[in-house]
Amino acid sequence: MSFNVDIGFCSERGPRSDNEDFALVRHPGPGESDWGVIAALADGVSVGGLGRVASQTTVMTLVEDWYGTPATWDPTVALERVIAAHNAWLVGQNRRRQSLEGRTAQTGTCTLTALVLRAHGFTLAHVGDSRAYLIRDGECAQLTQDHVMGGTEFQNGLTRAIGLDEALRVDYLDGDLRIGDTLVLTSDGVHGYIKPAVLKELASKGSAQEASAALVAKALVSGGRDNATAVVLKINGLDVVSLADMSRLGRQLPVPPRLKEGDVIDQYVVESSVFSNGVHRVYRVRDQVDGSIHALKTLHESRASDAQEREMLAHEAWLAARVSERNAEGFLHVTEPVNPTAFYTLSDWLDGESLAAMIERKTAFSVAEIVGACAGLARTLGRLHQHGVIHRDIKPDNLHRGRDGQWRILDLGVALSGREPESLRVLHAGTPSYMNPEQWLDDAAISRATPQSDLYALGVSLYLWLTGRLPYGEIEPYQISRYRRDPVPPSRLRPDVPIWLDHIVLKAVARDPRQRFETAEEMQLALERGASRPLVAPRASSLLERDPAAVWKIALAVSVLFNLLLVYWLVFLPKD
Repeated sequence: MSFNVDIGFCSERGPRSDNEDFALVRHPGPGESDWGVIAALADGVSVGGLGRVASQTTVMTLVEDWYGTPATWDPTVALERVIAAHNAWLVGQNRRRQSLEGRTAQTGTCTLTALVLRAHGFTLAHVGDSRAYLIRDGECAQLTQDHVMGGTEFQNGLTRAIGLDEALRVDYLDGDLRIGDTLVLTSDGVHGYIKPAVLKELASKGSAQEASAALVAKALVSGGRDNATAVVLKINGLDVVSLADMSRLGRQLPVPPRLKEGDVIDQYVVESSVFSNGVHRVYRVRDQVDGSIHALKTLHESRASDAQEREMLAHEAWLAARVSERNAEGFLHVTEPVNPTAFYTLSDWLDGESLAAMIERKTAFSVAEIVGACAGLARTLGRLHQHGVIHRDIKPDNLHRGRDGQWRILDLGVALSGREPESLRVLHAGTPSYMNPEQWLDDAAISRATPQSDLYALGVSLYLWLTGRLPYGEIEPYQISRYRRDPVPPSRLRPDVPIWLDHIVLKAVARDPRQRFETAEEMQLALERGASRPLVAPRASSLLERDPAAVWKIALAVSVLFNLLLVYWLVFLPKD
């Protein structure tokens, strides 16, 4: 789904010899619906004629790079990084010209007003004196504040501009969208010559294109002496794909009762019940419209009134949909239910088997098969980390091979995205045997989960895959003593494991986090290179590293032995 937005654009140079304004609006392409619609307008300010270059490169870079940011990022974070990167480039270009040509060098800066429209909200980024207006229910509100120095002619009076200073400050604003809203972006050649009441009247009439043309024409006939540009966006329909919207549906819709074969929920027929753990239920369902098979996941009816569980399931559904966008391999694709009357999530039905089930029934894997599969899983994990997501429960149960041969990472139920609910953030999630040792420490700064935690868990899964054993055995919560020995190299338990693979596995599950892989890409590269560029053998841990209290234990043992000898001498040896 995508926004239903009527878009209008008009730009005239007016009495100026050149038009240094530039504006662009882009709809999302296939697989980009979660990034929404982005509109940007820039007004160039030049010394020597490079204002057009500044405005055009700024708008085009922002609009194109916006769709390259992870969908899990907050819009303000994504906009900040893209704008900051381009500002640094433009500042560098201006300084380079000035250093080569002196004060007469051609330079260019520009204002920027950008709007991102997605789901039921908008995000505004603003620098300079171009403006954004919101017209709603007959009222016109200016959303931006001009960054100008009253009566000063330095840089056309601008106190902030793209390309002016490395320390750029951007104003951001988030707001809600409603059907019937009209958003207007203007350069100062328009709003400098039209009063807000006139702007509201002209922008509200006709189509968006007619409104934008009317605004520009009115500014010019009113004595406009500058380039005049207007972008009008009329909201005729909205998406329901944001985390906030998913959470709202989770709060408002009822949890379906226990379903049985043949029951119908919305347009889906239940074929079987496949899973229940007292918190969630999962059903295999068939879409009556197109016949496709899905997995329907909802809360157990006993948790129907649990607000925290509802919020966590909404986060899981939103996150899974985001990371599986653009046909991303390695993840379970989640789709949005069509007009749901109950709270549930839908994902593709996967035929196949989990790694845990295959290990349980002792499925034979060659070393080459394991290395290839684990490299693919490391690649998938790397993409997850690029989204800013930490899985927190990588283990064989959540590593799945479909009938298509594709290995996938499943279950984002306890994953951290930076936008997870507080109840999920404070949850000490994971499976103890796959959690890195430092997560059991009392130091909160060390014990929190990180991307390295996922890599450690993948390393433990790889060790088990190769040997049928866990590197440190079964671990119970806070059982730190089990980590006081180094794992046995896999080649001692499985002779066909090459030494170079020993080094990779032992590095992945090293007790000391400084010895482990730092990124998933590093682990993937090591597996793909194999024997051609083997890793250096990890050093064995010293006794003091394995058990920091070992010195005190030895001292205590020596002291006890000395005292026993002293007692024996006092009691049993003859005395003169």
